[in-house]
Amino acid sequence: MSFPLLTATAALPAIGAVATAAVPAARRTAAKWLALLFSLGTLVLAAVVFLRFEPGGDRYQLTESRAWIADFGVRYELGVDGIGVALLGLTALLIPFVIAAAWHDADPLETKSTRWRPTQGFFALILMVEAMVILSFVATDVFLFYILFEAMLIPMYFLIGGFGDRAHAGSDESAATQRSYAAVKFLLYNLAGGLIMLAAVIGLYVVAGSFSLSEIAEARANGSLEMATSTERWLFLGFFFAFAVKAPLWPLHTWLPNAMGEATAPVAVLITAIVDKVGTFAMLRFCLGLFPEASTWATPVVITLALISIVYGALLAVGQRDIKRLIAYASISHFGFIILGIFAMTSQGQSGATLYMVNHGISTAALLLVAGFLITRRGSRLIADYGGVQKVAPVLAGTFLLGGLATLSLPGLAPFVSEFLVLVGTFSAYPVAGIIATSGIVLAALYVLVLYQRTMTGPVQESVRAMPDLRARELAVAVPLIAVLIFLGVFPKPLTEVVNPAVEHTMSDVQKKDPQPEVEAAK
Repeated sequence: MSFPLLTATAALPAIGAVATAAVPAARRTAAKWLALLFSLGTLVLAAVVFLRFEPGGDRYQLTESRAWIADFGVRYELGVDGIGVALLGLTALLIPFVIAAAWHDADPLETKSTRWRPTQGFFALILMVEAMVILSFVATDVFLFYILFEAMLIPMYFLIGGFGDRAHAGSDESAATQRSYAAVKFLLYNLAGGLIMLAAVIGLYVVAGSFSLSEIAEARANGSLEMATSTERWLFLGFFFAFAVKAPLWPLHTWLPNAMGEATAPVAVLITAIVDKVGTFAMLRFCLGLFPEASTWATPVVITLALISIVYGALLAVGQRDIKRLIAYASISHFGFIILGIFAMTSQGQSGATLYMVNHGISTAALLLVAGFLITRRGSRLIADYGGVQKVAPVLAGTFLLGGLATLSLPGLAPFVSEFLVLVGTFSAYPVAGIIATSGIVLAALYVLVLYQRTMTGPVQESVRAMPDLRARELAVAVPLIAVLIFLGVFPKPLTEVVNPAVEHTMSDVQKKDPQPEVEAAK
């Protein structure tokens, strides 16, 4: 039996979580270093997966299959395609930066309401989320994916509710109440989506007799799987609803600003840059792969919702007074672009959507983590409490600007490539939708540049006059992320050559071909 590389990649952070949680309470620094080392080890294994993946090879590679719950046909079945390997790499890349940025976020507090923050538990939860997300990107058994899809909510709930942002206006009791509200809202929304998905998973098994993606695809290809149109559409809606909550897609998005606002900046990165990508990834793998006819049927409605997300999220970002809530609403707009690219049903759109997932994760991490460093220094999330920061902390301001420019998809930075592909793919199939989506670019420039102007330029406020610039640990977080954004902005080939063959498989699933441009014959 060949070495189970995918299992090892997911198991290493899980082992790290147990090891970190077991470190004695007095040795907090040792627990942090242990968590960081396990995350770096996972990054090495993810790099091996990326290097061993053959873009022109089988659809699912490095496969593993073992009996799990045999009486119900459930298997521990793994395999990675080009889309999954890109997102696995994103997850493994970002977690070390999340841990480094959160180095002091779970240190003990001496306040009236909280006297102890279990540092070991905080970093163990981050590693556990990493393990579950990695497995979800490589699971090819629908029931196994569902278990992971739901299980990752538990550590995320405790990360949001138990380790909230310290820069909270009001009393300790008020801060605790807001954190609890945000954590419960996050959990209830996602549990509701998961329960509806469970019904659809059971329905799929009744119809197909299997949870295995490969077996279902084979049965569909040889004609032994017959699914009534109405049944397929109901099952699609059950899956899509859960993924739309996780994504998040308007109008199921309202949990995200609360969760990101009350969580620490690194945990907010974990939410929007990593965990939420499971929703958009699953739309490609499960909605389009399992229910091609229903996906085509739902396309007009999904595109409409995506366009609303793009414009609505951007407009609300413009009017925000809270830095982290602004970034949360910007992410809602960006997820609208991702879903628009997926359901444009063109190869450019779906390639762009996959790249968008990766590039949005990196750009949002860069912007949000630097914003977290800024908020920690001032002790406030309100934009009005800043001004003139670039004069006292020029490196912090410069990295913040680069993260913001990546968020608005400036040419030369990675998100530009993905946004351009999404718009090209959308214009070729749905020109009106492409025109409406373009307004999101204009609004993105507005909310990013206004945010920078109000926080970094102008007269130096007295409260920021003594603000220190980025320290070595913080530079070690910000600089590599910005370097990756520049590299992928000028040379996206390492990702595109892995993603494009997987997109061709997805286009084949839904039996779609790219629209051919109409060329007027020469007279």
